[in-house]
Order: sequence, then structure tokens, then C-alpha cells
Amino acid sequence: DLKKVPGNIPPDIVKLDLSNNKIRQLRPKEFEDVSELKILNLNSNGIAYIDPAAFSGLNNLEELDLSNNSLQNFEYGVLEDLYFLKILWLRENPWRCDYNIHYLFYWLKHHYNVHYNGLECKMPEEYKGWSVGKYVRSYYEECPKDKLPIYPETFDLDKDDEEWERHKEKSVQTAKKHSVIVTVLG
Repeated sequence: DLKKVPGNIPPDIVKLDLSNNKIRQLRPKEFEDVSELKILNLNSNGIAYIDPAAFSGLNNLEELDLSNNSLQNFEYGVLEDLYFLKILWLRENPWRCDYNIHYLFYWLKHHYNVHYNGLECKMPEEYKGWSVGKYVRSYYEECPKDKLPIYPETFDLDKDDEEWERHKEKSVQTAKKHSVIVTVLG
């Protein structure tokens, strides 16, 4: 019935099982004094929040079990100190597929040596049952390119030739004004 990570963990411990407790959140530097830890089981605690510095110092951690908790996403930085992580258990969490899930997805994508499971959208309803990877890909596919004419090359030349020519002419005139100012000032 632990409600927080105990502070008296032996510093040379390599495996720590804190599963089936009532730890609802992980505070900064919870495991700072157990740097030799290789396996950490936090399964079935109801963890809803992990501070970005919670795993700070766990440079040797190889396996982390966060399954069967109340996690919806990870804040940026939560996984940054886990250089040697090989296995990450994520199943049975209510993952919310919105922009906040992107950090976790991209961290896993860029750390391809980490094996993980259970990254499935539970909320909102329209994405329930989707893999988080499918959600992230669909997020970028829905971006309407024609509504973002930030750079001239994003205009559709076939449909908007006149608009393109007006834009191009305006750019040339602006460039001429700036060169005149530079000449006068120079």
C-alpha cells in the first residue's frame, strides 16, 4: 500500500518491484540514489503523472514496466536519461491521442533498440483502438497544404498562375526597395 517511492532503497539494488501499490505520481529524482538499477517494475499503481525528472540518474536502467496505470501521455523529457533502456511496458494505460502523445511516439521511433508494447489510443473516442503510430501519421496527413501559403513555392501554379505572378512581382518590388535603402545607407 505504498503511496510514494520509498526513500530508503539500497543504492546498489539492480531490480526493484514496486508493482501493485498506490503510487499515483512520480516526483523529480525519485530514483536518484539507485543509479545501478537495471529493472524497475511500477505496474498496477494508478500512476497518472510522471515528472520529467523522475527517472533522472537511472542511466543503467534496461527494463521499465509502466503497464496497468493511468498514464495518458508523457511530458517532454521523461525518458531522456534512460540511455540503455531495452524494454518498455506500456499496455493497459488510457493513452490519449492528441498532440501531447507525440513526444512518446517520437522518442520510441528514434530509440529503435527499445522494445515496447501497448501503445494504443484509448481516448478520444474517434481514435479508440488505433495504434499511436497510426494516429500520429494521420495527424500530419490532415494538414491542409493549400491553406499554408507561407512560401511562394507552396502555391499551386496550375490553378493560381495570376496570383503567383502578382506574388512574384510584389517580392521583386520589395527586394528593389530594400536594395535602394541599403545603397543609400551604405
